[in-house]
Amino acid sequence: MRDHLVSATARLIAEQRAAGLTVRQIAEEAGVAAGALYNHFDDKDDLLAHGLLAHIDTVERSLARPPAAGDLTLAENLAAYLRYLVDLHEQILPAFAGLFAQPAAIARFHAFPASEKGGDLHQHVDAHLRGERDLGRLGPTVDTGAAASLLIGACYELVLPRLFGGVGAPVADGGRHLRAVVGVLLDGMTGQPG
Repeated sequence: MRDHLVSATARLIAEQRAAGLTVRQIAEEAGVAAGALYNHFDDKDDLLAHGLLAHIDTVERSLARPPAAGDLTLAENLAAYLRYLVDLHEQILPAFAGLFAQPAAIARFHAFPASEKGGDLHQHVDAHLRGERDLGRLGPTVDTGAAASLLIGACYELVLPRLFGGVGAPVADGGRHLRAVVGVLLDGMTGQPG
């Protein structure tokens, strides 16, 4: 029953982006009485946090995995990784936005151990960049943590304006903009034009 309730919540989060989601709606989606939710979760925030976690897991499993360090040319590899990050953010940020009015649910989500959340995104990107550096494809002194922040920040810059205002930088242009972002970043990390 617990998994069924989490699945129903995750579906609603994906469909409604979690804005104004009520216990009654979740119970109706799951086909149970509203009180049944409290037999398995501390409160609505606990259920929403688990539903958000399930939604993110579903999104991550639906996306093609980014290439591993060394799979493609460095520029192609980082552009593909950035495309993965943008696609991920386009699908999960609306769910977080829908929960802004319910900060306790977001706090519960953030309290989950990183191992339950598939790890920390910044750490994953940093590890990828360290792998590229270890292969000698990035300069030996490159701060991969700072570079990871720049790549993730580029995702927010590309996705958030469309999420909140319907406009934003072009990402549906065949990846030209993403390759340009990677080129600028590589100029700084390799000392050579990307």
